[in-house]
Amino acid sequence: MTLMPKMESVDASAWPAPAKLNLLLRIIGRRADGYHELQTVFQFIDRCDRLWFDVRADGLVRRVNEVAGVAEANDLTVRAALALQQATGCTLGANIRCEKNLPMGGGLGGGSSDAATTLVALNQLWNTALNEDELATLALPLGADVPVFVRGHAAWAEGVGEKLTPVVLPEPWFLVLIPPCHVSTGAVFTHSQLTRNSNPIKLADFLRGDITNDCLSVVRHEYPPVETALHWLEHWGGGRLTGTGACVFAVFDDRKLALDAYQQLPANWQGFVAKGLNHSPLLTKRNGEPIRVN
Repeated sequence: MTLMPKMESVDASAWPAPAKLNLLLRIIGRRADGYHELQTVFQFIDRCDRLWFDVRADGLVRRVNEVAGVAEANDLTVRAALALQQATGCTLGANIRCEKNLPMGGGLGGGSSDAATTLVALNQLWNTALNEDELATLALPLGADVPVFVRGHAAWAEGVGEKLTPVVLPEPWFLVLIPPCHVSTGAVFTHSQLTRNSNPIKLADFLRGDITNDCLSVVRHEYPPVETALHWLEHWGGGRLTGTGACVFAVFDDRKLALDAYQQLPANWQGFVAKGLNHSPLLTKRNGEPIRVN
């Protein structure tokens, strides 16, 4: 069982890249270009990767630590930095170091969040002065959920996930489990059994309790560890899948209840307790305020 970190002030030089949960995911159609029309709700949690940036005068962008399974040229932080350079004509570069606390292939948006943090941080450190809309536009080609991390507000999302309406939601505690498998988003979205014609709903329907995830049945069938984790969460009011997974979560009214459930995880299971956030700690850092995250 993963040890729970204490809540503490982070290194003031670090930039947070928070995880997100999809509290709903409906697939309402498929476009001619192969992308899917979605409806989803994004909320941040206080579990974060952390990034450090050292500005270089020579214009080079380098990732200075290894990230398992990700080549430097394919790393979204490097791609984000190069995109910002190209868009602004900036001649500065950066060394980028990333401390990964979020699992890859987990549906928590770690890579997308790292990319968004890179855009926001270097926009400030390089003094390129793009506004939020310009950064969000630059973010979209890096991934459909990168813009929500740039904007930093819990949101109702449509389109491919880029049409964002800020929302104010309850900020509960979550127990998030990390099943021992990597879910391929591409494989899920091309699966023959995936539902692609859900009826569109309104935000009010979600607020009244519609928490459908159209990927759930496919992922449960194709990834037995996810099914096992969801079955265990039935003891705690039922589990939900974030995005295409593999991570699943249960919702609790307070931290103690979530920790009580966490303490009963079977041996060798991985998970953590986190607080729901409507306001991203990245925005807090950008604005020069002290932050506290897991």
